[in-house]
Amino acid sequence: MELRQLRYFLAVAEELNFGRAAERLLIAGPSLSQQIKALERDLGVRLFDRDRRSVSLTPAGSDLLPYTRALLEQADELQRRARRLSGSQPVRLGYVNWLPADLVARTSAVADVHVDAWVAPSHAQAARVADGSLDLAVCWVRTVDLDRLGLSARLLGADRLYAVATGKDTGDVPARDTTVLVDDDTTSWSSWNAYAEDLARDTGARAARISDGGITGPAFFDHVRRSRRPVVNSPKGQTTQLPPDLVRRPVVAPRIHWTWSLVRRRDEDRAAVLAVVDALCDDVGDLGIRTPDDWLPADDPHRF
Repeated sequence: MELRQLRYFLAVAEELNFGRAAERLLIAGPSLSQQIKALERDLGVRLFDRDRRSVSLTPAGSDLLPYTRALLEQADELQRRARRLSGSQPVRLGYVNWLPADLVARTSAVADVHVDAWVAPSHAQAARVADGSLDLAVCWVRTVDLDRLGLSARLLGADRLYAVATGKDTGDVPARDTTVLVDDDTTSWSSWNAYAEDLARDTGARAARISDGGITGPAFFDHVRRSRRPVVNSPKGQTTQLPPDLVRRPVVAPRIHWTWSLVRRRDEDRAAVLAVVDALCDDVGDLGIRTPDDWLPADDPHRF
């Protein structure tokens, strides 16, 4: 049994979906399944009941979940104490599903950056920075969140979102003619839901409520197939290969963007943390997201 496998168990238990957990952990789905099976063999119990449509915790999985969380927290605390004893504390960086490809090259000269293994939603990562569990996080954040949590944000990246549709038409589609999904699970999809509701209100896109976590993954493609309108893709699906029966369509009027912020505490004064912020953000520019043809939510800190 390895700590890595316990982190995988925790991710699947929180997502109750192997595909979403694999995306969150940035590993291949088959590898995740193999690691969970290996953990179940080592523990001698089945952790999940799973079939083609659903995943649920077994009674044994439910019983072991709080112990797993506690063990991982203790392991993280052990690492923090060891770093303090060694006199070297890396800058702890969390993220959602995107990091700059050249992160190490841009930061290695100024600090030792430790990328946290717990991949969590944007609102959870921002809260972890606020409570000191992380030094920095790459996430989507609103101005109201920054003020509430006492954080500052620098623009680090941006995705232009597109729509996914059935048929063969790959041409532009106006935002008002798209559908955007809003999931009832506000714990996992809090940030996306806020973004989607703003998009629908501002552009006339149709908001469609779902309850199956289908903002991304195979369930998302099923929603597209049932929809009569192109469905806006989420940032977690940006690099996912589309099934052969679906096409990608650029959204226009306006072009819609999702921003990635690098957030830190406003009272942060450690030189290493501030140096990492500058190393990652100083040369980013505006990423072409602030023209009259572009849309960001009104409360996006990088809108102006």
